[in-house]
Formats: sequence, structure tokens, C-alpha cells
Amino acid sequence: MMSRLAGVEQTLDLPPGYTLVALREVGDAFAHGCNIAAEAGAGTLVWVRRYDLIEFAVVLEPDEPLVSARRAFFAGMNAAADAIAAHCPPEREVAFDWPDAIRFDGGLLGGGRLGWPKDCPEGEVPPWLVFGIILRAADMAHIEEVQAAAGVSLLSEGFEMVDTDAIIESFTRHLMTGFDQWNERGFEAIARDYLERLPRRKAGERRTIDLNGDLLVALPAGSGPPDRAGLVDALGQAAWYDPQARGPKLG
Repeated sequence: MMSRLAGVEQTLDLPPGYTLVALREVGDAFAHGCNIAAEAGAGTLVWVRRYDLIEFAVVLEPDEPLVSARRAFFAGMNAAADAIAAHCPPEREVAFDWPDAIRFDGGLLGGGRLGWPKDCPEGEVPPWLVFGIILRAADMAHIEEVQAAAGVSLLSEGFEMVDTDAIIESFTRHLMTGFDQWNERGFEAIARDYLERLPRRKAGERRTIDLNGDLLVALPAGSGPPDRAGLVDALGQAAWYDPQARGPKLG
């Protein structure tokens, strides 16, 4: 486990087993997490100190082959959604767009990313995974009002400023709970929680997550084989992410 960076004060209340690495505003939590994962070890949480975004990434060390280990992504998405729901105003909906976008009351709030060693064969256990999250915490001052209306931020939706740090702290606890559920009850418990937040496209469809993380959607019996939505390709596209702004798209 990587020790805390010298001169950086730990300001997040993280559970035992986590180690904080804090970056300045220009940092990239996901990229930095992938760069240090091999040496840093499981539980390292990289956090970028920004007022406009909640941006962090956590290093994981799976115990199964890469082809199925990527399903840890869904545990991370569940933990992020549960953390948002725990701190949001009442009667608000946290939902997903397959597989990685997070919506709050219908507006795009942010999303998740997953990194792994690119030279790791599908059938081998990867030495690390990195799960990253970016959420829009506050509206950007330079964004025109019409553009900003297409996305949402936590502050514009009634969250208190103090909740931004609390969401990360809550995420770490929910993630631990999720992995405990996976170990005790199998991945089906993770898949069920994720799919409950994924809107249905057609009435009567049956949805499952395959061993490799793909989404399988079947219509009632006799309508043919299930449709398959690939996880790896979708993660590579990261449709919610604006690489130039290095944050969620506005829409």
C-alpha cells in the first residue's frame, strides 16, 4: 500500500484499508491511478482537489481473470450511485446510461471509467484495475447558460458544498460493502443493483450481465437470441466524457 504523499494533508475520512493520494487541480485522477497502480496497491484512492468536479480513482487488485474481473466496474458504479443517493435531496433519481454514464433527475452528472494493464491477456489475472469517477459538482462559470442547462451539477440540484467530500467518503464504504456482497452472494447481487438503475427500453425485456461484463437483453420467449452490448468497446468510447474539457459532457 502506497504511503501518503509527503506534504499532503489527508482531509477525507476514509475507512481502514484506503490510502489517499491528493493531486492539485490540474491533476488527472484516473490517469495518475493507472500510472501508479502497480506500485501503489489496492485501496489507493487518488483524489483531485477541484471545486467544480468530484474526481477520484481507486486501485483494485482482482483475484480472477481479466475477462471477468472487469465486472468490478459495476460494483464501482453501484457504489457511486449509492453515495449520491445517500446525500441528495429526497425523491431524486440516480440512473445509468449503459454502461458508464450517471444521470441525476435525467441530466448527465458524470460517469465512471475502468483501466487495466493493456498487456494483460484476457485469461490471466491482472495485477491491478483502476476505477475512476468524475461528477460535476458546480456549474462552470465560462459555460453559457443554454449549454449548462443540458447537464446538471450537484450544487444546482440542491446538494450542500460539504457533501462533495462526503460523497467520496460514502463511495469508499459502499464499495467495500459491494465487494463483500459479491464474495458472499455472488456477482448476481451486483448485477441486480446495477440493472435496477438502468432504464428499460422495451416492456417485458429480460436483462443480465454476462461473465465478460456484456449486457444481454432478451425479449419474451420466441423472439430470438438476446441482444448483446459489449462492455469493453463502450468503456473505450466513454460517451459521457469530454476529453478536451476533461469532464462530463454538457448533455
